[in-house]
Amino acid sequence: MAETNTPETAQRHRRATIADVAAAAGVSRSAVSKVFNGNGHISKATTERIRAAAAELGWSPSSSAVALRSARTNAIGLVVYRSRDVIAIPPMSSAVIAGIEAVLSPLDLGLLLYLRDRNQEDELAFYRRLTSSRRVDGMILTDSVVDDRRFEMLEQARMPTVLLGTPAAPIPFRHVDVDPPGAGMDAAVAHLIRHGHIHIAYVGGDETRVAAHIRRQAFDESVAQHDGIVGTVTVTSYSPDEAAQETLRLLRSPDRPTAVVYASDPMAMAGMRAAKLDGFRVPEDVSIVGFDGLPMGEWVEPQLSTVKRDGVMRGRAVAWEILDVLGMAPGERPELHAPELVIRGSTARAPK
Repeated sequence: MAETNTPETAQRHRRATIADVAAAAGVSRSAVSKVFNGNGHISKATTERIRAAAAELGWSPSSSAVALRSARTNAIGLVVYRSRDVIAIPPMSSAVIAGIEAVLSPLDLGLLLYLRDRNQEDELAFYRRLTSSRRVDGMILTDSVVDDRRFEMLEQARMPTVLLGTPAAPIPFRHVDVDPPGAGMDAAVAHLIRHGHIHIAYVGGDETRVAAHIRRQAFDESVAQHDGIVGTVTVTSYSPDEAAQETLRLLRSPDRPTAVVYASDPMAMAGMRAAKLDGFRVPEDVSIVGFDGLPMGEWVEPQLSTVKRDGVMRGRAVAWEILDVLGMAPGERPELHAPELVIRGSTARAPK
């Protein structure tokens, strides 16, 4: 039998709103918003009551924003991670941003930049707020971690996304990186071996980050290709202070290495300074190699040998890729070239 169109049935068929959820849960609308956006402190009991009411009514934040989804914002989002103690953007990130802007600006597209420290729970809440507000047309992700939950969340939000870097496992989005991802490390190790170094250390970064794991793996594989070469690996949080401490620990050991490769240029420069202050000569007693090819490597004495990556071109490539996903890519896809070893004064023949 057909259902009579009464005020009661009309109410049941009407799409639920945030006000309905708030009324059903006995809370304010702002409390509902805080629970689903993750930007407030709501008790566990209240949170469960709100979520139960939303489930019963069939309401979700995304349903209230459907009308906004067809509108272009003409902006691309980028999150840059840095320590909570500093506001400065890491140098490599600055180069990437310059490359992204070089692609977006001629098209009158904006870059919405967010500075965050790495805390995955807060991070997911931040991305939920960003996607529900639809402030950007697409996202560029960086600094992928081994258990990266951003991918699933952004896919569920149907946010066009591209990763700059290599993921730990297959993802539902495109990613942009050189092939192979650890390229450049083999050239650094081979250079040191040609100069007589048979014990080479590697001071790596936090291996929950995929790039750090790949870089360490590339070092291990490069050392394994040469008979009679000893490789020693130590891991830090990417902190220059920790790199300095690990450098001293390595150089003060009875079987000290004669060369040290670092996961980044700032780590290498911190290690070089610590070695010199401890009485070691660079490069006469120990050779030092960095990674990234930052301009500051030319400002230290001796100048830093490094594996140079083109941050600007990486930025251009990932910007082109997200625009291609959005159907707005200009011209041909930029080509990424493998990193190159830049030999300067911080490396020399192994001491006898």
